[in-house]
Amino acid sequence: MPIKNRFAETHDAITSWRRDIHAHPELMFDTHRTSALVADKLRAFGCDEVVTGVGRTGVVGVIKGRKDSSGKVIGLRADMDALPMQEATGAPHASTVPGAMHACGHDGHTAMLLGAAEYIAQTRNFDGTAVVIFQPAEEGGAGGLVMCQDGLMERFGIQEVYGLHNWPGMPAGSFAIRPGPFFASTDEFEIQVRGCGSHAAKPHEGVDPVVMAAQLVTMIQTISSRNADPTEQLVVTVTSIESSSKAWNVIPDAVHLKGTIRSLTERMRDLAETRLRAICANLGAAMGGRIELRHDRNYPVMVNHPEQTEFVADVARSVAGACSEAPLVMGGEDFAYMLQERPGAYILLGNGDTAPVHNVEYDFDDAIIPMGCSWWAELVERRMPV
Repeated sequence: MPIKNRFAETHDAITSWRRDIHAHPELMFDTHRTSALVADKLRAFGCDEVVTGVGRTGVVGVIKGRKDSSGKVIGLRADMDALPMQEATGAPHASTVPGAMHACGHDGHTAMLLGAAEYIAQTRNFDGTAVVIFQPAEEGGAGGLVMCQDGLMERFGIQEVYGLHNWPGMPAGSFAIRPGPFFASTDEFEIQVRGCGSHAAKPHEGVDPVVMAAQLVTMIQTISSRNADPTEQLVVTVTSIESSSKAWNVIPDAVHLKGTIRSLTERMRDLAETRLRAICANLGAAMGGRIELRHDRNYPVMVNHPEQTEFVADVARSVAGACSEAPLVMGGEDFAYMLQERPGAYILLGNGDTAPVHNVEYDFDDAIIPMGCSWWAELVERRMPV
């Protein structure tokens, strides 16, 4: 089954929805305009039920098939939020909101799932129930977790759940997926290195936190290079160093560091935290200062379930002719929380030779809309055949 003809016919309309959302980006849970647009369209499509306010600003649409003898209920999820970035694409549909832009393609994800929802609500060529999920706050707010905590899976009886993300660098309209661990966990840390300030010409009269911080950054690199099994993936990165002093002749009292830890197993995640805590505690004592660590566990490893992965890969092959094996991704994805709740899978859809995501020049490729919509629709019809 190649691209469904219906999506060739509705391509322009879905593109206009996407560009409207792109021009009006909203951050985190403040997706009020986007959520209202989604809910209005789902009602207009004739969804059997449209529920707003799930997980604060999430929207859920329920579409029953022409038969319901199977009792199957599957969830289809798209994210709606943008990023706090200033767009530099110069596109006619560029962001009208200063300091916010759709730099990850969530506008495209939302539009494609809306296009698929319209189709399946009109045709209802399946036996069961499709639940379309529009989620806020993927970009750091754990909106997927909040929706699950709000009873998403139980309230709507969802048995399996599926997601899709556009992927720059992959040929436009192509698909890729892998079973098992796919996207990394995303832990964060902040460190206060505390010493005793002094004149820069008299370092012996103080305890230099800059030197401690320099040693700390070097030692942190040994977590992945010397403590972790080289055959396993672990990234520990210091991303910011800031002193409490702005003067060139003052040794400050403190230095502040920030960073992130990415891993693909809980074992590596635990190892990194344990070693980071030990390094901070012992280095501070050894150098006569004090090092305070705050470590936060954020998104867990996103793990695709094997049977569902093979199923959606087969759907992708039916739409695009092929589905390649995706690489491991050290970025995070809060769809991980939904996959902890229910079996399912997450697939990549090529966005072509565009700027990467989270880049001020990125834009979603509207040409891939029919592929994404067809994949969603075929998934529903194959998973719950009449």
